Amino acid sequence: MTRILGFGEVLLRLASPMGVPMAHGATLDIHVGGAEANVLGALAQLGHDAAMLSILPDTMLGDRAANGLRLMGVETAPILRGPGRMGLYWLEPGAGPRPGRIVYDRTGSAFAETAGDIDWTDAVAGADWLHLSGITPALTGACARAVLAVARAARAAGVRVSLDCNYRPSIWAASGGDAPGLLAALAGEAELLFGNHRDITLMTGEVFAGDDRDRQAALAAFRRFPSLRLIASTRREVESAARQSLSARLDMRDGAFVSDAVAMTGIIDRIGAGDAFAAGVLHGVLSGEKPACMVEFGLAAAVQKHFIAGDMWIGGIGDLNAEAGDISR
Repeated sequence: MTRILGFGEVLLRLASPMGVPMAHGATLDIHVGGAEANVLGALAQLGHDAAMLSILPDTMLGDRAANGLRLMGVETAPILRGPGRMGLYWLEPGAGPRPGRIVYDRTGSAFAETAGDIDWTDAVAGADWLHLSGITPALTGACARAVLAVARAARAAGVRVSLDCNYRPSIWAASGGDAPGLLAALAGEAELLFGNHRDITLMTGEVFAGDDRDRQAALAAFRRFPSLRLIASTRREVESAARQSLSARLDMRDGAFVSDAVAMTGIIDRIGAGDAFAAGVLHGVLSGEKPACMVEFGLAAAVQKHFIAGDMWIGGIGDLNAEAGDISR
């Protein structure tokens, strides 16, 4: 099996029920999440050896997060435990014309406070891939230094790196971090990048326009970052919280593959769809599939995630090939 690591913060999500504003709710649903953790959870279900590098508080909330990862098949032995609080985020789900709303509550978490104090170099030994997210360097300056050190240690050890830009303006604004510089530094260590033309504009300063802006952006990223081999992205069209469409593309240095758009009606939960897409594409890469299959796996997982409550895609290899609307008997 291919061994893939993820480095980042594991979160608990507290969500009000669908259609209930947070200010008026009486109950909350709890889900385990976090960008890197979501990707690992999907990959573990798809048969890969997935392990999380993180720090959790030595509390019952930390236990809840670790148990949630283990339930999905993610190895938690590399996770360190210590004092501090659990990183949280609060979600008011969107419904109809009302958009969803998120409030992050992770300042001063055990991960954010101590991740930069630990030498993670030895933790990447024996891995084949390392998956990172642009959320981690946005948390604190110490987290930014830590994730960049992990990326460089991995590449030096021959571990291949994938990076999801996951640009979150509110988190970067709160920390005052240098988003363009830090994301570009991480992209310079990556072989596989998840990001669209806006992310590449942020990292390179180049502006792209026209119908071929995605290809223009990909070519600019390939010029800027010599180690990049693949760039994967999605395009979303939004009619309402419950009616949207999604398409995907994979850019290579010598060409691109673009999928058809998939219409989605009756959406339950779109949180984590980008992570499901990353996991599907990574599954195709790890399995040695052709680019078209990588895109289709990613798009299938992303679309399915819209109809699964919680942060993580749930399924198996057969689900990536399932026909929509079929009943498995």
